[in-house]
Amino acid sequence: MENILNFINTNQQIIYIVILMIFVGIEIIGKVPSVLHTPLMSGANAIHGVVVIGAIIVMGKAESDNYLALGLGFLAVVLGTLNVVGGFVVTDRMLEMFKKKPQTSKGA
Repeated sequence: MENILNFINTNQQIIYIVILMIFVGIEIIGKVPSVLHTPLMSGANAIHGVVVIGAIIVMGKAESDNYLALGLGFLAVVLGTLNVVGGFVVTDRMLEMFKKKPQTSKGA
């Protein structure tokens, strides 16, 4: 218990900033119209490419007997890749909605 209180005491400013970021993020996301929500989220998912690169670096620097780092790195690569691909799939679907459909002639 003393370790937890000591951690909170030494990182108090960072904890306040994270709590403030949570409230500001919720407020900003709540004000975004639903039309813009999908492109913003797909763009945010694409940023997870940084997570994939970071996980690859962690796995490359990890020692071969450090199974925790290797396992977490592999999990981060898989989940980050899924998020990146999902972001691009959502963006592609959204852009398909705005394409003009070919005109079909009405009449027999």
